[in-house]
Amino acid sequence: MPRVVHFEIQADEPERAVKFYTDVFGWKIGKWGGEMDYWLATTGEKGEMGIDGAIMPREHPGVSTINTVGVASIDDAIKKVKKAGGKVVTPKQPIPGIGVFAYCQDTEGNLFGILQPDMTSRQ
Repeated sequence: MPRVVHFEIQADEPERAVKFYTDVFGWKIGKWGGEMDYWLATTGEKGEMGIDGAIMPREHPGVSTINTVGVASIDDAIKKVKKAGGKVVTPKQPIPGIGVFAYCQDTEGNLFGILQPDMTSRQ
């Protein structure tokens, strides 16, 4: 069964949000990639309950958090999203060393991500 595997907190000022979540929860947060304004958040130790996520610049007004669901096949998931009345907001795109990813919208207008992991990088 597909599960939430990642979250993204969207912020008007990502550095301010990084400070907030570090101060409040003690998360370990560091910038990912060179030019990209994307901050990875480690929310606990490996083996503990929970998932890790990221903080990023707000891309759409009113959006605060986006959950990403891991799927076995992104193509099958995209077909299911469309059949159930949802929309694909961004086309599938590779994330090197991570997998293939797309943003979607449910029937209520909520954004969510789908991610097909790159199994070759996990072996």
